[in-house]
Amino acid sequence: MDYPPLRSVPGFSWMGINLGLKDQTLDFGVIASECNCTAAGVFTRNNFPGAPVTVGRENIQNGQLQAIVVNSKIANVATGIDGIEDAKNMCRWTGEALGIDPELVLPSSTGIIGRRLPVEKIHEGCKIIPEKLGSSPEYIDNFARAIMTTDTHPKWCSASIENSTLLGVAKGSGMIEPNMATMLSFFVTDAKISSEQLQTILRSVVNQSFNRISIDSDTSTSDTVVILANGLAGPVDTEIFEKTLRNSSIQLAKEIARDGEGSTKLIELTVSGAKSQEMALQISKSIINSPLVKTAIHGADPNWGRFVMAVGKVFEYPVPLSDLSINFGTGSQVLTVNAESLNADTVNLDAISELLQNQEVFLEVVVGDGKFSETVWGCDLTKDYIEENAFYTT
Repeated sequence: MDYPPLRSVPGFSWMGINLGLKDQTLDFGVIASECNCTAAGVFTRNNFPGAPVTVGRENIQNGQLQAIVVNSKIANVATGIDGIEDAKNMCRWTGEALGIDPELVLPSSTGIIGRRLPVEKIHEGCKIIPEKLGSSPEYIDNFARAIMTTDTHPKWCSASIENSTLLGVAKGSGMIEPNMATMLSFFVTDAKISSEQLQTILRSVVNQSFNRISIDSDTSTSDTVVILANGLAGPVDTEIFEKTLRNSSIQLAKEIARDGEGSTKLIELTVSGAKSQEMALQISKSIINSPLVKTAIHGADPNWGRFVMAVGKVFEYPVPLSDLSINFGTGSQVLTVNAESLNADTVNLDAISELLQNQEVFLEVVVGDGKFSETVWGCDLTKDYIEENAFYTT
């Protein structure tokens, strides 16, 4: 794929190196600001959050951070008190290397659950942070690669906001369900904005982007979205800032869905005509999470009855069959199936199958004449997904 150009953000440095947590690939990354930043974060709602999430929540409580330290391969989840101590040590060692308070460091880990971090390797890596940091796109790319697990490529986006710059880096490929995914996403900006404003904006943005993607309906223990603002560019219009952050988050969220483990297609699904926002959301989640829908899309099988099934199993919001229609495609290429009035003899199944063969599949499910709608993103379900996850730890 073609990667977008990277814009460095003044005041921020990056690194991604190999510590031997994986074989040869990069597995340890750091983002550091030359000055203190306002910060905001949104974390997993899983009942078993990883140790880095627990420590990260504590460190970001005051709305101030100056660095982020991340490792891949080991998630530091279900590791008890020892895991908490390991996460705190990551912060302490990073703080010592950068000359900052360890409580200004946010730790993050992703990978296999139930294993202790190789703290000796991480300690040695922290010692060389100052000499490995850099601000050019190469260093940003190295960081993006260092946080990958089953991702097939690094994910980033950058944008201008008046006189400031916004840069986001993300990872995610599996254990993804709209409540955030096994997903890490880190944004930095040189805009000046208060931590209170950042938190309000970030929570709203996450709900409209990362909480609207699904790969396999599993909610991870390590989900983290964090933004740091060092203020070097001065204040910006908060409405423009929020819009830009939302667009960037949607871009990264779609890239995560596109890169779902074993996937071959990105699915964009809109449910419209709902009587409430919650109705639209619940029905869209039911469809995008359905293995039968996802496998049908993978095989370009025009079995529109699976959409009827997925809508019908949302018991809280019954939809009369006469109100239900399914639009396949987008723009000038849209085929509509009215669930009650058409049958297999009158639907052009070959034309639907052809639309489902695209690498980006656009769908709209109309559930009535209400004014509420919701858009979510997902991917197809393939044999390769089973292969990747059947042997993940081996």
